[in-house]
Amino acid sequence: MTNTPNAVHTNVSDAASHADRGGEAVTVIGLGLMGRALAGAFLDAGHPTTVWNRSAGKADELVARGAVFTPSLADALRASSLVVVCLSDATAVRDALGPYRDDLAGRTLVNLTSGTSEEARELAEWTADYVDGAIMAIPEVIGSPDAFLLFSGAPEAFERHRESLGRLGKATFFGEDPGLASLYDVALLGVMWGTLNAFLHGAALLGAAKVDASTFAPFANQWVGSVTGFISAYAGQIDRGAYPAEDAALETHLATMKHLVRESAAVGVDTDWPARIQALTERAIDAGHAGASYAALVEVFRGRA
Repeated sequence: MTNTPNAVHTNVSDAASHADRGGEAVTVIGLGLMGRALAGAFLDAGHPTTVWNRSAGKADELVARGAVFTPSLADALRASSLVVVCLSDATAVRDALGPYRDDLAGRTLVNLTSGTSEEARELAEWTADYVDGAIMAIPEVIGSPDAFLLFSGAPEAFERHRESLGRLGKATFFGEDPGLASLYDVALLGVMWGTLNAFLHGAALLGAAKVDASTFAPFANQWVGSVTGFISAYAGQIDRGAYPAEDAALETHLATMKHLVRESAAVGVDTDWPARIQALTERAIDAGHAGASYAALVEVFRGRA
């Protein structure tokens, strides 16, 4: 295994073009909001779809659309060669499917339940045909080009069902380590929360001056678009392990961070978020990175500073 496996992509538009030809039988285990969206996408693409959920009522709409509900989990597993699971967490997966591990023989288990990489690796021991996945989309866009899903695990199993899984959204496969999809998932969620926290803090800051968040949002969106350029440049620096200050040095960033902290305190906005950023930067500078680019903070996150 390598740390940077080649990714294999499947576009939802490519797979959807074959929807009128039908598709392989699929079973969806778990009918929460996301589970129902997954089952609905399979139905829309012409797949014979069996569904199971502890609360049978959640299957009613899907059954009306052509799905088959079975109250027996064992029967649901045996109904299809492709079994897609979307439950609340890894414990729920173990509790629900654990007693039926023998029924997974000869079937591909695709686990789209959020969890840790270690939990994914543990579940992968249940069957040689295990594929772990992460859904980077809200239920409303499942089955459209706006959805993308990340997969890792058994390569042959993924390839067998590549087209079917592509019906859910753009599918990317990262290799045979079943934990990689979960690692990408939490890393990307961290990017989301960091961006949203920064926007919310900025909205609170400008709100103190009676500026509406809706007025601030277009400028925030434009700036986020600009920041993507920094991400691309810094990724190369991180991979090379060298952090030349091609835009601004960390000590320059620190000076403006202090302005943000003082401004927040002055208008009564909580300073915890900008103060944490300032503290991280000060740690990097104390470790000798004062003249480096912002990317040098990665050494703090790695525990090296």
